[in-house]
Amino acid sequence: MQRSADWRAEWALRAVALGLLAVIVLIAVTVFSEAWPSFSHNGLAWFGSGNPEEEVKAMIAGPGAAGGAAWTFRAWPLIWGTILTTGLAVLFAVPIAILAAVFIVEMAPQRVRRIAEPTIQLLAGVPSVVYGLVGILVIAPWVESTFISTGRKESVDRVVQLTGTSFSLGAFILMIMILPILIFLTVNALQAVPRSWTEGSAALGVNRWRTIRRVSLRTARPAIVAAAVFATGRAMGEAIMLSMVAGSRPFAPNPLDGLTFFFEPAQTMASAIVRYIDAFAVPTVRHTLYAIGAVLLVSAIMFSVAGWAARQPLKRYGIGG
Repeated sequence: MQRSADWRAEWALRAVALGLLAVIVLIAVTVFSEAWPSFSHNGLAWFGSGNPEEEVKAMIAGPGAAGGAAWTFRAWPLIWGTILTTGLAVLFAVPIAILAAVFIVEMAPQRVRRIAEPTIQLLAGVPSVVYGLVGILVIAPWVESTFISTGRKESVDRVVQLTGTSFSLGAFILMIMILPILIFLTVNALQAVPRSWTEGSAALGVNRWRTIRRVSLRTARPAIVAAAVFATGRAMGEAIMLSMVAGSRPFAPNPLDGLTFFFEPAQTMASAIVRYIDAFAVPTVRHTLYAIGAVLLVSAIMFSVAGWAARQPLKRYGIGG
């Protein structure tokens, strides 16, 4: 009887797994098939520089004839905005998460640890729109009044308006959003390091910091890299919060603008989908949004594979993979 129940449970789990795989494949096929017309009409120029907002307006107003102006789309401003916000957020979040995780695992008293770990898990579940509201209602006005002078606004007035919302503000809030995830995963990675290894290092006379750096962090490094890759994928797909605080304008911030560069607005690929979704009924817009989604999907797959590959070295320690 028990054997029969185990057999049924095993096949039920297999069916669920195969069903999920089928759904994923169906989603991928749908996205790429719908995205293909936009890619085929634009070619590699799809990834070039342009004004996505004006191009979407032309799609809505113009004819949908093959090869016509209504198909033109240049996604570089969206790609550049995604790279800036995601890259800066992960660049600053990773070292902060490592330091916080080292403190929790290696130095924090037990009472502090009991409070810190559930608090981090709670922060990881806060909806992104809450961060966006704080950013647009509190931080953006403060940034505008404190750091953006009239002269700075006038210096780029012909190109873009500086209102306090910017890619750097989006990256800052995005960093705060992904920090709990990174800290949680890094804490788990450090806790998986066998205590006998660190105790053995201490017994040999190695000081505490060197033991943490040479034993704990080096052993957990593949898992930390995997956590960073996972956080990058999570940050890259954020839409609502960045639509609120990054400016949501398809402008490619120019590093040659000096300090003004950090106050310039941007639009990411995910937030562009949210912005233009109202025109989804227009065929050319629909195919274009699917094309943006296809780029995000490919990026997510690449990050997932990279995260899996990063964890493989843990197998030799018998503590992960």
